[in-house]
Amino acid sequence: MTLSVAHLSDPHITVGPGSEAPAAGLRAALGRVLALDPLPDCAVITGDLTERGEPGEYAALREEIDAFPLPLHLVTGNHDVPEALVGGFGGTRFLGGGTGTSYVVEHPAFTVVVLDSWVSGSPGGRLGSGQVAWLGRALAERPGVPALVCLHHPPVPVGIPFLDAMGLADGPELAGVVAAHPRVVRVLAGHVHRPVTAPFAGSTVAVAPSTYRQSGLVLREGVPGYPDEPPAFLLHVRPGAPAGAAWVTHTVPTPAPGVSRRVRSARPSR
Repeated sequence: MTLSVAHLSDPHITVGPGSEAPAAGLRAALGRVLALDPLPDCAVITGDLTERGEPGEYAALREEIDAFPLPLHLVTGNHDVPEALVGGFGGTRFLGGGTGTSYVVEHPAFTVVVLDSWVSGSPGGRLGSGQVAWLGRALAERPGVPALVCLHHPPVPVGIPFLDAMGLADGPELAGVVAAHPRVVRVLAGHVHRPVTAPFAGSTVAVAPSTYRQSGLVLREGVPGYPDEPPAFLLHVRPGAPAGAAWVTHTVPTPAPGVSRRVRSARPSR
């Protein structure tokens, strides 16, 4: 049986002037996800769901994703506000049915663990000792079942100094937990606005591009800016044959904004 997870990131949904391009980018990505055959088992959006973390922005995000027919898991980014995110989505399937921004969803053949790396007033991230310990307990459940750990800030440097200065402060602590649990097949992140992969604690970090706009590949000091590069998302796949095949990651370009309409419930939920 083939398993797959669509990994989107950094839509930066907003309201008012400038709101159409981010919304159109997310809409196009979600439409492309639903064009995949077979459909993914679920989708994850790894943070910076909104531009300012305002309730009205989460309401606009809700309009874009409410009818999405696949399981969809939301992650908190530095542009988000956890309290407002919970206010807009608490108790819904988008936060695992709970009212926290760290949660676990047990799919039949894999587990999704969502972490919150948000730090008030900072573009950088931190999990904290309590959340790292909680992750260890969560990963101790369902031994042998593949797990994907999701957070916004990459736990490793990506080689872009401007972005590495606002990375995850306690990446080594996260690495210690991941190394102790070989069932972690991917650590999914965002924040960088471009696709990046790296080995991490016996697993693999996969950073998704933005559904909105991409960061420049600036490997020296300076602000990367936003070059004219197309949006995309990642698709993490475990092929069904041969038995025991490893997980692989594909980059999936999305249509130009405006091509896809808002997602409708054209396909049954699963």
